[in-house]
Amino acid sequence: MKNRFSIVLAFLAASIASAVAETYPSRPITIVVPFPAGGPTDTLARILTDHMRASLGQSVIIENVSGGGGSVGVGRVARAAPDGYTVSIGHWATHVVNGATLNLPYDVLNDFEPVSLLADTPIWMVARKTLPPKDFKELIAWLKQNPDKVTAGTVGVGGASDVTGTYFQNVTGTKFQFVPYRGGAPLYQDLAADHIDLALGMAAGTYPLVRSGQIKAYAMMAKARWWAAPDVPTMEEAGVQGLYASFWHGLWVPKGAHENVIASLNSAVRSALADPAVRQRFADQGQAIPTPEQQSPEALGAHQRAEIEKWWPIIKAAGIKAY
Repeated sequence: MKNRFSIVLAFLAASIASAVAETYPSRPITIVVPFPAGGPTDTLARILTDHMRASLGQSVIIENVSGGGGSVGVGRVARAAPDGYTVSIGHWATHVVNGATLNLPYDVLNDFEPVSLLADTPIWMVARKTLPPKDFKELIAWLKQNPDKVTAGTVGVGGASDVTGTYFQNVTGTKFQFVPYRGGAPLYQDLAADHIDLALGMAAGTYPLVRSGQIKAYAMMAKARWWAAPDVPTMEEAGVQGLYASFWHGLWVPKGAHENVIASLNSAVRSALADPAVRQRFADQGQAIPTPEQQSPEALGAHQRAEIEKWWPIIKAAGIKAY
């Protein structure tokens, strides 16, 4: 009798969840941006929501929940009800790197359902405009001649810039000192003011400073030159093989969300990414839009797993942790 009652309850719960999913969305949706307003992730979210409101027929609200290298905001979504009304926007650092460098109260892979890949921008090596080397080959030689005398800015300790910086040093046989900053804005202010030497960061975030001549770019961590700055070579062109990294963004919901909810959100994202106005606004931010085949939930899940399989061993072997 007890087992029969449990089965009935489970059936009723499933029926209610299915009915709710069929009417989704019936109230405003919140997209949690795990960083302060005004940054690249926040900007992408706001461009998306401008279009998604019309597709979903509901308000889409941005909530900035910063702290802990993005882990506070992502954790807020992990603890939310899996009803599709609390959504996580994040990227390579928040949904891959943090899983290896932080002691998280959630699992970056298994506590979320992927919705869609949103955008991608490469990582590049930028420097103060007065740094002596003229090109990337000269930079490598100069770094080897000046071990531990060169300073490289990072955002926090154990974050994406630490990971890519350590990865770069291991592959090139160079060594430099990390200088942690509370955020990208003060870091790049100091780089433009010649207070530090180098930084590895999101190309879209620093391109305006390179374009205006306040800092200079040496090379891309990519297999091909970046469309927004085709004059900047890849590291591979300069003889450094295998140095590939990019800041891709994605959208997730809490684990257990109904497939109808995920499909509705995915459809709204696809519609936004197909809109010429949205595409232009993304391009203006230095962000490349994934192909339609890459925009499925399955594609984002596979990409995230592949990135974890690549980066976690590198991070753990280097002993990179945020304390």
